[in-house]
Amino acid sequence: MNDLRLRKATPGDSQFAFRTKKAAFGKYVEAVWGWDEEEQRQLHERRFASQEFQVIQVSDIDVGIFATVRQPDCIRVHQMFILPEYQNRGIGAACMMRIIEEAAASRLPVRLRVLKINSRAIAFFRRLGFRDIGETDNHVTMERLS
Repeated sequence: MNDLRLRKATPGDSQFAFRTKKAAFGKYVEAVWGWDEEEQRQLHERRFASQEFQVIQVSDIDVGIFATVRQPDCIRVHQMFILPEYQNRGIGAACMMRIIEEAAASRLPVRLRVLKINSRAIAFFRRLGFRDIGETDNHVTMERLS
């Protein structure tokens, strides 16, 4: 995908990131815990301040968010949300391939967690070579070795 770009998020991107999360992921949060707007905003603010957020752009249009953290033993994907109207176009796969390539160059695995009820995301990550390595009541932990 030649017109895909990841740019470092600025404080001004926080509201876009929250809106994108709500649009792409809100139904899953609602199904598991119920969506509490204030609680979700506070959680978002903490994460936005502590994770390396990038804005996903296609043809200079902001279409999603991506948050990763490089740790000594892996690259951890914390969030990847694409606005619904831009889903199923290969954008998420292209973003993940960039992280997979970065991890492979460093000989690190990529790890992430997915809500169990999000079967679509679980299938997506399995297609990219991720395997289940653990679970909690609500999440599946997945890993892709380099």
